[in-house]
Amino acid sequence: MPRRARITLPGIPMHVRHRGNNRQPCFFEEQDRDFYLFHLNRLLPLANCALHAYCLMTNHVHLLLTSRTAEGCSQLMKHLAQLQTQYANRTYGRSGSLWEGRFRSCLVQSEEYLLTCYRYVELNPVEAGLAGDPGDYPWSSYRANAHGVRAALVTPHEEYVRLGRDSQERGRAYRALFDLPLDRKRVDEIRAATNGNFALGSKAFRRAISAALGRRAEPGKSGRPSQSTAEAHDQPELPGIPKKTVVCP
Repeated sequence: MPRRARITLPGIPMHVRHRGNNRQPCFFEEQDRDFYLFHLNRLLPLANCALHAYCLMTNHVHLLLTSRTAEGCSQLMKHLAQLQTQYANRTYGRSGSLWEGRFRSCLVQSEEYLLTCYRYVELNPVEAGLAGDPGDYPWSSYRANAHGVRAALVTPHEEYVRLGRDSQERGRAYRALFDLPLDRKRVDEIRAATNGNFALGSKAFRRAISAALGRRAEPGKSGRPSQSTAEAHDQPELPGIPKKTVVCP
């Protein structure tokens, strides 16, 4: 059964997950993560992408980013995967693919959902038992977002900036978000949307994404939304995207 096409709209944040092949490790030593982050930082501006949060686990990566073009995210992930595979095969005398096919992703509604995705990404090491606190894990963006540690590759999203009037106030407000446990229902929504390459957000948001793409961006019958369905609902506008405009195939 063919895998669903990626959904990408300029200006809409995306949660991206890429696993190692057969869920095997894609990072073996600390230098492997250094290599990945170096090229991630180098490729972000070339792909017209801004990175808001990240976490490099042992056998997968999480990225929360916004692309300024319809192709930016795919270009970024393609080049990253190729470079990391070539590096790992050369360094460890291995062969074949390092990654499990193409990445999985979901477009994320900014209001309410985006900051939950920030937390979901940066709490991965805690959830996996690799750290007792997200600040103890060196391969994520938590220290940059929560404590202002300089990280050239991290660009705050507008929703993060709204947390406070300056960096100190934003850091305090961001850390306070981690005092609350993740909503398990919302975690299930993030995982389901990412696995299915769907949109993550309210019904109105998913409807708007479906209309902008000219096809469904939520679970249900595949294919283009029916004309009657599109006309039956008042679809909210997305940032920079006119209603009923097909942005990518």
